[in-house]
Amino acid sequence: MISAQDLSEMAINAAGSTEIAVVVQERSSVNLRWAVNTLTTNGLTQQQSVDVVAFVGAGAQRATATASGQVTNPTDIVALVEQARAAAQRAAPAASAAPLVDAGQAADWQEGAPATSSAALETVALGLGEAFGRARVDIVEHFGYAEHELTTTYLATSAGTRLRHVQPASRLEMTAKSHDRERSAWLGSAEPNMHHIDITAMDADLRRSLALQGRHVAVEPGRHPVLLSDSAVADLMIDLYWAADARSALDSASVFAAPGGGTKLGTTLAQPDVTLSSNPYDPAPGMACTPFEVCAVPEPSATPFDNGLTLSETAWIDAGQLANLITTRSTAAELGRPVTPGIDNLTLTHASGSGSIEEVAERMGDGILVTCLWYNRMVDPQTHLLTGLTRDGVYVVRGGEIAGACGNFRFNDSPASLLGRIVEAGSSRRTLAREMGDYFNRAVMPPLVIGDFNLSTLSEAR
Repeated sequence: MISAQDLSEMAINAAGSTEIAVVVQERSSVNLRWAVNTLTTNGLTQQQSVDVVAFVGAGAQRATATASGQVTNPTDIVALVEQARAAAQRAAPAASAAPLVDAGQAADWQEGAPATSSAALETVALGLGEAFGRARVDIVEHFGYAEHELTTTYLATSAGTRLRHVQPASRLEMTAKSHDRERSAWLGSAEPNMHHIDITAMDADLRRSLALQGRHVAVEPGRHPVLLSDSAVADLMIDLYWAADARSALDSASVFAAPGGGTKLGTTLAQPDVTLSSNPYDPAPGMACTPFEVCAVPEPSATPFDNGLTLSETAWIDAGQLANLITTRSTAAELGRPVTPGIDNLTLTHASGSGSIEEVAERMGDGILVTCLWYNRMVDPQTHLLTGLTRDGVYVVRGGEIAGACGNFRFNDSPASLLGRIVEAGSSRRTLAREMGDYFNRAVMPPLVIGDFNLSTLSEAR
């Protein structure tokens, strides 16, 4: 395999006078899957992907296009450059056009890409073996997935940028079911690595959840006080964050658009205690992420013209007010504001929030506890109304204690609206979003009690 550095220089040399950006990602991953108390598959993979972005034209007539593929020899990289250049020459001028960034060369540019190994999941595998033994005796079925990966991103441009970043990420999902499949519980974890994962403790939590589902309490659909777990909150906030780009707001295509035009920047969207932020240098283990812009294909929230821009800590919602939207240099100039590109982590804090989900349930008194959400889909982007399903454990809380489980529901509610309807909040912690966790691994969220969350209809999902 040709090194990322050599690929980048080959591409830039082949482009000649054409400006280009080269994004090379080398991904090393190891995973385990299991079903019905048996390991089913495992794998160790090494992958390299290459994106070549060409920029042609001048001034307002600048256009861009991308060619992607696998590269095994110098001929392949030259072909990608030619494909990108030819596509850019056919493309319409880009509204986000700007001079390429010269971010200089990082001190670690010449370093290789580290690789993971099966040892990364050894603790998980040993813990699962013990859990499977207990489960066969106790008539419980375990299903799940564990993965550890190291993704090294190399960014090079003809303007002089040479940047490198290594991103570790781990994801663990465990589902336990009773043998009659009438009860089901889920737990997830997102960490920088899995060496400290306690499978025995997670197994015990799953068993407690299954036991709590032994008593059914009927609940009619409607608006209820609902305690959303940190995982459920993460799913809703990630969805909201992905919609928070300035371009969509300026085009009146999102909940962040102001009536009559413009954006809602500076307006109150949440309670004063609420802050939603991102920080590429977050000091919490595993939360730090790529500190420079990487974009191979244009989208409303990002443009290849901005590759290499330095990222910094950004508050999206600050003390309840919409403080920033995701911008490119182009949309930032249109708004007359600093450039605030998207960042690959997200933290929600509530200034008066405290305690675990059990302590929040105790303070809530009566209501519904939702452990995770599934199959979330947009209904109305203007209000950011989502619909989705609860899954794997919905509990009835009476007098601050779990009285039993009710069935699942379809929900219809807006993450933008619920931030103003928080009744109670717990302490923020690292969590895994059930729906979005495949795509967004770094989230810190609190459990939240929403006063009138809309559980619109009953669902047969389990």
